[in-house]
Amino acid sequence: MIRSIVFDIGWVLVHLNPRPILDCLAEHECDIRDLHGLVRRIGLEDHETGRVMGLHLMERIAALGRRPMRIDLASTRWLDMFELQPKMVDLAHRLSDRYRVYLLSNIGDMHWAHLSREYRLHRLGHGALPSFVTGFMKPDPGIYAEAERRFGLEPASTVFIDDREENTRAARRRGWFAIAHESFPKTVRALHALEVAA
Repeated sequence: MIRSIVFDIGWVLVHLNPRPILDCLAEHECDIRDLHGLVRRIGLEDHETGRVMGLHLMERIAALGRRPMRIDLASTRWLDMFELQPKMVDLAHRLSDRYRVYLLSNIGDMHWAHLSREYRLHRLGHGALPSFVTGFMKPDPGIYAEAERRFGLEPASTVFIDDREENTRAARRRGWFAIAHESFPKTVRALHALEVAA
C-alpha cells in the first residue's frame, strides 16, 4: 500500500523555459549554441549540490559574454524561467490530504527561494528536500537515502514521480515505486494502477 508520494519539481510541478537567460547571454555576446557546454562552464552541478551558492553562480553567468553583464540582470533572467503546472500542483495538494507528500528536486538555492516565494512550493505537502541542501543530485543514491532518513520513508510504500528515467530507475533500485512523468493524465493513470486515490 502506498503511504508516501514524492514529487520532483522541474518538468513535473513547473516547466522550465531558459529563453530569458539565453537571450540575455546572446545580447551580451555569448555563444549560446552549446547549451550543455554553458551548463558545464557555469558549474550548475556545483550549484545544485550546494558547493556554489547563487551569488557566485550569477557572477559566473555574468562573465560568460564578451560584453559585461550586471549581476542583478543575470539574476532576474535566471529566475524568469518557470511555468507553473496547475493540474499537477492541485494533484499534489489533493493527495496530501490522504498521503504523505514530499518534494525531492535537483535545484539550487536561488531557484528554490524563488519558487517558494512566488508559488509557495515550500508549503506543498509535508516536506521538501532540495538537492543543494543534501550535497547530492539525483540519480545519486545519496539523495534518496537522505529523503528516506529525513521523511521516514518506507521504500516499499513510497512512489516517486519524476520526468527523467534515470531518476526513476535510481528510485526503483532503492525499492521505491516510480512513475516517469510525461503528462497529467498519464501520471494519474499510473497512480490509479498503484491503487492511489488520485
